[in-house]
Amino acid sequence: MRHHQPGRVGRRASLRATDRPTRWYHLLQKRNTLNNTVIRRARTVGVVSVAAAAVGTSCLFGSGAASAHVTATANGLKQGGYGVITLNVPNESDTNAATTELTVTIPHLKSAMPQAKPGWNVTVQKDPQSDEVVQIVWTAAPGTPGIPPAQFDQFQLAGGPLPSSPEMSLPSAQKYSDGTVVDWNQPTPANGDEPEHPAPTVKLAPKSAGGNDHGDSSDEATGSNDHADSQDDTARWLGGAGIVIGALGLGAAAGSLLTRKKGGDKS
Repeated sequence: MRHHQPGRVGRRASLRATDRPTRWYHLLQKRNTLNNTVIRRARTVGVVSVAAAAVGTSCLFGSGAASAHVTATANGLKQGGYGVITLNVPNESDTNAATTELTVTIPHLKSAMPQAKPGWNVTVQKDPQSDEVVQIVWTAAPGTPGIPPAQFDQFQLAGGPLPSSPEMSLPSAQKYSDGTVVDWNQPTPANGDEPEHPAPTVKLAPKSAGGNDHGDSSDEATGSNDHADSQDDTARWLGGAGIVIGALGLGAAAGSLLTRKKGGDKS
């Protein structure tokens, strides 16, 4: 026959009650550790994203305030030949004004045809004596936005025969909706330093003897020079894209970490 031992149940209850604070303490410790881990990871992601944005900014603005200037690009142009030239026009207005007009000075070409652009009116001006093209003007049509701030557009022209010189300059004037006009017409000095407002310029390869000079894009020498110029301009634009990608990466990583944190709290 078993004899009841007084106080035994009470001692077990007391032990269970004593264990409860210990279990709660460990749970709180685990939760605090998880929170600290989330915070550290978020800080790491933030540093990486800021670094990516900084790299993008340096690529876009590393050459100074005028780094995103009006430029001209082309492939396979030859002296005395014909070809297509693309003008890249960014809007860097500090007053949120739109670009509404682009005037390009042409070095007296017998033929120069601008590309038609929806929302833009275009006029071609010729020298009355020689009948050569000297200027092309694109003007935003009434009621259209032109080129909004922080955006860019491209304007193309085809022409020739091109000058018998190593390069061809296309001085341009960019007009904004607030009346401001920026002249991109400064030549590059002999020391190679880029001026504040350089004139758009394209390279011209020597004329081939008895060859076809109508924009032969297979010319390796010219292709390499123009490709290098195009890469430089492309790097500047990709720098801006890097800023956006960095910001998106930060948002996605933060959202993922918050989701993991909520899942850890529920468990």
